[in-house]
Amino acid sequence: MEVRHLADPIRFPSMTTAEIRAAFLVETLFAPDEVVLLYAETDRAIVGSAVPGDKPLRLEASKEIAAQYFCERRELGVLNIGGKGSVTVDGVGYKLENKDILYVGQGAREVVFESAQLESPAAFYLLSFPAHRAFPTTKASLADAAAVHVGQPTACNERTIYKYIHPGGIRSCQLVMGITVVAPGSNWNTMPPHTHERRCEIYLYFDMAEETRVFHLMGTAEETRHIVVANRQAVISPSWSIHSGVGTGPYAFCWGMGGENQAFDDMDAIDIHRIR
Repeated sequence: MEVRHLADPIRFPSMTTAEIRAAFLVETLFAPDEVVLLYAETDRAIVGSAVPGDKPLRLEASKEIAAQYFCERRELGVLNIGGKGSVTVDGVGYKLENKDILYVGQGAREVVFESAQLESPAAFYLLSFPAHRAFPTTKASLADAAAVHVGQPTACNERTIYKYIHPGGIRSCQLVMGITVVAPGSNWNTMPPHTHERRCEIYLYFDMAEETRVFHLMGTAEETRHIVVANRQAVISPSWSIHSGVGTGPYAFCWGMGGENQAFDDMDAIDIHRIR
């Protein structure tokens, strides 16, 4: 498991492009036949992926979390952005199609990933935070998610937010998770941007063409920088940073949060006049 220590807002303005990418961008996800995990010290988040081939992949604990099994003191969100697959949790199987999410509660001892078809393997995105209370393992499809349509075509930011793991949907200890799909003809997400002083937020960009890129904005309002993000790459946004982006083509992203509370609307809006 890779361990990532993020930069603070004092150091951030003087960082080079390479240093910013090394600190906040996760480029190593979705390796075939492998479970990839990255431990970020901000809110003790773990970002990962599992792409099973002809053999199942098992989610194991490691010394970084000092646990006998991965979910001993953690909860886990699993989003499938690939072909059909399944996740077996303590002997119970859950079939996940594209854009299905599975919540795995604290205390689950065994988590195993499988693909239904080798020619179109499942691609499981993993997001985990510490948990002090157990909730039931629960699956939800895109149709089950709470859909909120926001933005407008004239502002190039029309999009649909699908909330899966949240107080009004799948219950969890602190994980909040869903996806946003940007409408055809729009390219902005979250503009004007905001911060979450009480929790971090992690974006996984996906459903992008090979030549498409998202220019992800981060930093403080007065000291913004951007990271150029390709398909199936993630950006870790600490609580002090804005998070917004604009794409050169169609895209979607999975957003996930963990921290002090689970209120989706708990955000500190940034006046557009402040942004530099």
